Amino acid sequence: MSSTKRNAWCFIVLILILFAGAHPVLSAEVTRATLKNGLRVVIVQNSLAPVVTTQVNFLVGSNEAPAGFPGMAHAQEHMMFRGSPGLAPDQLSSIIAAMGGNFNAQTQQSLTQYFFTVPAEDMETALHVEAVRMRGILDSDKAWGEERGAIEQEVVQDLSNPEYVLNTRLLGKLFTGTPYEHDALGTVPSFDATTGAMLKKFHDDWYAPNNAILVIAGNVDPQRTLALVKRLFESIPGKKLPARGRIEFSPLKPASLELDSDLSYGLTVVAYRFPGFESRDYAAGMVLSDVLSSQRGNLYALVPEGKALSADFESSAFPQMGYGFAMAAFPQGEDGHPMVETIKKIIRDYVKNGVPKELVEASKRREIAQAEFQKNSIEGLASAWSQALALEGRSSPDDDIKAISAVTVEDVNRVARNYLVNDTAITAVMTPRQSGSPVASKGFSRTNESFTPKQVRQVKLPAWAVQVTRPHKVAVPKEEPTDLKLRNGMRLIVKTTRTSNTVNLYGRVKNNPGLEAPPGKEGVDEILGGLFSYGSKNLDRLAFQSALDAIAADAEVGTLFSLQVLREHFDRGVSLVADNLINPALPEEAFKVVRKETSSLLAGQEKSPKWLVSRALKTALYPKDDPALRYATPATVDRLTIADIRGYYQKIFRPDLTTIVVVGNITPAEARATVEKYFGDWKAEGPKPETEYQPIPDNTPAAVVVPDKSRVQDEVRLAETLGVTRSHPDYYPLQVGLHILTGAFYATRLYHDLRENNGLVYAVDAFLNIGKTRSTFGVFYGCDPQNVSKARLIIERDLADMRTNPVTPEELSQAKNLLVHQVLLSNTSTASIALGLLNLSQMDLPLDEPTRAANKYRKITAAQVKSAFSRWIRPGSFVQVTSGPEPL
Repeated sequence: MSSTKRNAWCFIVLILILFAGAHPVLSAEVTRATLKNGLRVVIVQNSLAPVVTTQVNFLVGSNEAPAGFPGMAHAQEHMMFRGSPGLAPDQLSSIIAAMGGNFNAQTQQSLTQYFFTVPAEDMETALHVEAVRMRGILDSDKAWGEERGAIEQEVVQDLSNPEYVLNTRLLGKLFTGTPYEHDALGTVPSFDATTGAMLKKFHDDWYAPNNAILVIAGNVDPQRTLALVKRLFESIPGKKLPARGRIEFSPLKPASLELDSDLSYGLTVVAYRFPGFESRDYAAGMVLSDVLSSQRGNLYALVPEGKALSADFESSAFPQMGYGFAMAAFPQGEDGHPMVETIKKIIRDYVKNGVPKELVEASKRREIAQAEFQKNSIEGLASAWSQALALEGRSSPDDDIKAISAVTVEDVNRVARNYLVNDTAITAVMTPRQSGSPVASKGFSRTNESFTPKQVRQVKLPAWAVQVTRPHKVAVPKEEPTDLKLRNGMRLIVKTTRTSNTVNLYGRVKNNPGLEAPPGKEGVDEILGGLFSYGSKNLDRLAFQSALDAIAADAEVGTLFSLQVLREHFDRGVSLVADNLINPALPEEAFKVVRKETSSLLAGQEKSPKWLVSRALKTALYPKDDPALRYATPATVDRLTIADIRGYYQKIFRPDLTTIVVVGNITPAEARATVEKYFGDWKAEGPKPETEYQPIPDNTPAAVVVPDKSRVQDEVRLAETLGVTRSHPDYYPLQVGLHILTGAFYATRLYHDLRENNGLVYAVDAFLNIGKTRSTFGVFYGCDPQNVSKARLIIERDLADMRTNPVTPEELSQAKNLLVHQVLLSNTSTASIALGLLNLSQMDLPLDEPTRAANKYRKITAAQVKSAFSRWIRPGSFVQVTSGPEPL
């Protein structure tokens, strides 16, 4: 059978498999209802974990914002966390923290969404919160005055991101004169002019049950859940909605954009209008986008040809129109303008000659397989239904699958001719500019202002929410992972799940280039990593990618490797990954291309503020000549030979340093048989290399400023080394203390003190990276230059307080509950299950460590938290690295 016929046959078989039975793939076990007030409800049963995701989709976004106030919908999204009648802001924050702090919200042009992912037993509380917020909102001027500073910090933060700025300028040119010409973020001047009354009117106008879709996915009883939804939501009255404005598009006019950036490389972009969700060409447009981004396509070919550092095609859609853009990265110091014509020629040739049939078939197989893969994530499943119903206006995600399955090559070519019009394309060249070298700073200014930390006070919760504060039991899984050791020393961990007809494989070869790269050959690991995509000794780059396309598999190969595949193709998928990992081609011609590309990237990286920040932080934290300070330069990379790469591969890649985790619809015996079949003959040679750094002493304080002319807001990183390691008993009280500081929005100290009370930052996060031999602790925040020192002073005082005073019983209980909930929520997808098991294996921890940790967290006392912080946390010893303008 020819490869073309074989691929076509595989496609037919896949269609039959996915559409077998009375129900389409994503519509099985789905309960739907429309309440008397117009609220549409979709309940999707999925038994992957005892977890539920709720998504409330309000059909309103920046398109409906009043003229001159483009961020009104975004501002209202923020204010939904500032209290409602019957639910004070601090009550809401405490409830969110008690449920695990796994929440979010986002505003788009035509949609505003609110998400919770909670243990199944907390679903009623999450839905009660959403019902209260749908019914009414406070939107007081006082609360808006407090939130305005945070949202304006978000605006400034995004405007400091060159890729965000590029996207907003593209929208402005593609959709001039329509609501699509701006995103939902908003502007500082419009927020300054916004009042609480304006926000209240926006909520009263648009936040109604008959303008919303509620999606619930997870391990639920559908009929009981529907009865609960009716009890909580059906009494909320519907509303007469305002008329929506018409969107009319003017003919697209060509334009060229020039932008500077702080990236280590440049970007050339050619953008086009594309079909929107409402277009009959939307499905064909999705396939066209996939074809243009294929690693077998002519656009990506620029990379192996040495003409671009990377190349891709992406598309995004709004209801009435969308946009797509081809982009290619070029080295710093080169001119990105000639790439515009190179990209246009590739597009022109596709329009003239048509797209390859085999790439259309590959795209369709992948898009259809994605419907099965979506069952592997409770949150992803909820998002798929929200996307289909609320954003695209479909009746089910299956509608897209059916539409894609009907797409023909002729359809794709017609869409290409109609939309990929070079004469009206918007082009952009984003050029990296050097911002300056890091400079030592005098540190930060201490002021006489009082920022005495105010402990988060005890909050009395509504009666319907009290149950979330009660201790949750982390049950032992019914099916424990199977932990196996193969004859060649490879570790195999298998976890069987039955939620989809897929299997996921994740693996890691334990390695440490800082210790394993030969002296003077820094960068050998980066070049090796770039060569795996060139295939194996049996299949070259194109043949390897074609083989993956034939089974609709996603795979990555390197020291971290993965495979996502339908169950019936697991054997073939493992054979391809194993062949690529064990027998990489490492062709010399490709090596020359990758070496040149890597050298060019490194040359730009040395001038990039992002890299300079990382470098400054490491240099200040670690002793001189520490192996963690080694880094690749253009000079070290240019000296490398193909023999160096092959020698490094032989040293690093060995089965006795490799762990594979398999999660999915497969038994341990089946997984072992397949993995042994393709990995069993892999042998280790010579002694194992050392992969763990030696312990280091405490760092000394330092302050560095990395100038970044593209930023209008400062990014601040505070960090220090810790002597504690993962095996030390203080790990657990330190984690409890960390979650008193951050991790649950306003209910934790740093958010409360820096954002809610003072509006100094949009986001602040504390981190604790505890390893087997080394650890770091720190805080990251972004703020205006004049607030850098104020924010740091608050952080230091909060930490000093935790060193000298016991935390309150309420804070302690909340943090412990938050950590236990996070354990409960750690298995919401097959990917999170697999990566969690892989990380535990790399740290030499037992596979049931999360359950053990939850039991230990419950027993932690305030005295233990105080003792651990007093012993390890040193507020006066931070290394501070600031990126952006000089702090004032």
